[in-house]
Amino acid sequence: MEWVQSWMPAHPIAQGLAAGVFIVSLNLLGALAILFLRTPSQRAQDTMLGFAAGVMLTASFTSLILPAIERGGALPTLAGVGLGALAMDLADHLIPHRHPVLGREGLDSKRVRAVWLFIIAITLHNAPEGLAVGVAFGAGQFREGVLLMLAIGLQNIPEGLAVALTAASAGYGKRFYAVFVAARSGLVELPAAGLGAALVYALAPIVPYAMGFAAGAMLYIISDEIVPETHRKGHERCATFGLMAGLMVMLYLDVALG
Repeated sequence: MEWVQSWMPAHPIAQGLAAGVFIVSLNLLGALAILFLRTPSQRAQDTMLGFAAGVMLTASFTSLILPAIERGGALPTLAGVGLGALAMDLADHLIPHRHPVLGREGLDSKRVRAVWLFIIAITLHNAPEGLAVGVAFGAGQFREGVLLMLAIGLQNIPEGLAVALTAASAGYGKRFYAVFVAARSGLVELPAAGLGAALVYALAPIVPYAMGFAAGAMLYIISDEIVPETHRKGHERCATFGLMAGLMVMLYLDVALG
């Protein structure tokens, strides 16, 4: 915690932006790994994504939902959780995008290039993560913000690699272009972090709603996209153990950082 404080700016909004730069950088690091590593097996990819799901799941409760309840009560927090899930569901149905397995979703998207539909899908996935980090810092929850920054950054490494691998295997270009696709889709986390920090800093009464909203959006992504994706090719047990590992790592960090 002292190490983070040594380079973090003092203002909450600036902290949110700095955290956004941090998590985007780790997403890029994961994407760059495709240039130097042999393509991991599908089992390894599902295990890594399961780990990312475990990290996000734990962080949603320990760094967002529980602190929001302590700050503003259960009802505002739960209202935010519901609104976050509904917002992601609405975006899933209205915004044209394309999943590698499920195919095209959202409104009519025939005029949009497939590569852009893929980028939009990953952007929808990443936006709540940046928002969650920014909301925590903007609300003055420095410890929870650091935990979320580490959690999202940690899971962004395997996620960035997974997105780059998916882009390459889906025929969106060679490995360098796949890195570009993964990095570009992860950039949304930076403005999302800044926006989240600015909103809750300027409008203090919405803090429990905003923290619940960010948690609900992440929980929706975990249940609607990550878990089904890791269970579609017969590697459910490996993905489940990956999720448990991510959960335990985050619980340990939560205790170790006091």
